Amino acid sequence: MATTSFKKERWSLAGATALVTGGSKGIGNEAELSRCQEECNSRGLAVTVSACDVSVRADREALAARVRALFDGKLSILVNNVGTSYLKPAVELTPEETSSLMATNFESWRWSFHMSQLEYPLLKASGRGNIINISSAATSLALPSLPVYSAAKG
Repeated sequence: MATTSFKKERWSLAGATALVTGGSKGIGNEAELSRCQEECNSRGLAVTVSACDVSVRADREALAARVRALFDGKLSILVNNVGTSYLKPAVELTPEETSSLMATNFESWRWSFHMSQLEYPLLKASGRGNIINISSAATSLALPSLPVYSAAKG
């Protein structure tokens, strides 16, 4: 019985605050963000959304300041989830698409690291801060329609 109680307490998100990046299916897709917010709110979850181009340092810093203000200087969870892909055969990718895909996916580690640095004081202040970095199964699994994506993420 004590083990079950411990597990529930350990894995409970009650009272937790979280920042999840990359959830809009495209940079600055505020319409998609609003739709997701409405869906979450209809399920009883308190959700605030912000459009942010995480590839821009000033945007990351502005988001960090907003999170600090919204959550009273405490953050429980940071989810770094940045990436992009084109679902088509590699022979159909334009040079511009290839460059964009490589730049976004290869550089995302740097943006995620900086976001982690910005949010560290808030994570520490919460007393239970956790950072989750999302990658992709494509780093270890050959996907015929995503060779450039796999190379960039791996």
